[in-house]
Amino acid sequence: MASKISLRCKSQKGQAILQGLTSESTVQQLKAKLAEASGIQAAHLKIRSGFPPKLIPLDHNAQNLSDLPIKSGDTLIVEEDTAAKVAREDKFLNNFQAQMQQNMGILMRKVVPADNSCLFTSVAFVLHDGNPEPKSAPFMRQKIAKAVSDDPVTYNEAFLGRKNDSYCAYILSDDTWGGAIELSIFSKLLQLEIDVVDTQTGRIDRFGEDKFYRTRVLLIYDGTHYDPLMMESIDASQPPQTRFPITNDVVLSQAMEIAAEAKASRNYTDTSKFTLKCSACEIGLVGQNEATEHAQLTGHTNFCEY
Repeated sequence: MASKISLRCKSQKGQAILQGLTSESTVQQLKAKLAEASGIQAAHLKIRSGFPPKLIPLDHNAQNLSDLPIKSGDTLIVEEDTAAKVAREDKFLNNFQAQMQQNMGILMRKVVPADNSCLFTSVAFVLHDGNPEPKSAPFMRQKIAKAVSDDPVTYNEAFLGRKNDSYCAYILSDDTWGGAIELSIFSKLLQLEIDVVDTQTGRIDRFGEDKFYRTRVLLIYDGTHYDPLMMESIDASQPPQTRFPITNDVVLSQAMEIAAEAKASRNYTDTSKFTLKCSACEIGLVGQNEATEHAQLTGHTNFCEY
């Protein structure tokens, strides 16, 4: 008869309790739970237990946990297999070198200030070939507000989530964040496809994809913060490239690699745990769900990172 096994997992990501395991659970099922808890791919896991910690073999996926030298209540120390880590780093280096040879440049992330205006700053950056005007974010906010104010039929309450004039006042405040609505407006306004790669999911959201624009720009998003992507030339005298032909899908693959590397390095924001502050009442909140609930209860919608 299967008996319940309770295990604790300790990794660079923190500690977690592994639930739902029994003595008849398989090594493959254990790997899946460890991967979820640690953020390390199942194929790259290395675990130790006991004192002093000894390596536990995970070679046979069909093997039952009762056959492993672990017992209920044990703590498993989880690491990424060194060989797998080296292979991943080698792959990244090879991709880097291939990009240098093919494009005479490398796609890079340009970090912009986390000041609630990162989306507007990032769009200004790619729009002006990596050389935006100082204090460009207020100007980009004004462009959005004018576009919305000039077309109240398209940008109605159903589209914006609030009345047209209320939205314009809202988006002009430097305490408010931009998101999907503003990106869709920028795409239409600037006649550009704006592609946003998400480091948490690896998904690319392509704003303006159905309009068949001839040019695309690239942003990267980590859950709360946007940065622009640019192609840095190996020739220091050449400016960075921020706009690319829509036919160049290679640059999308390169953007995905940057996102994958950021995720592997845990360089993203968990929207369920990041901290915010309501700009209206200055109450502290944790995670997107608390912020949404607070907005529904109070009507307050302006938040900043805390």
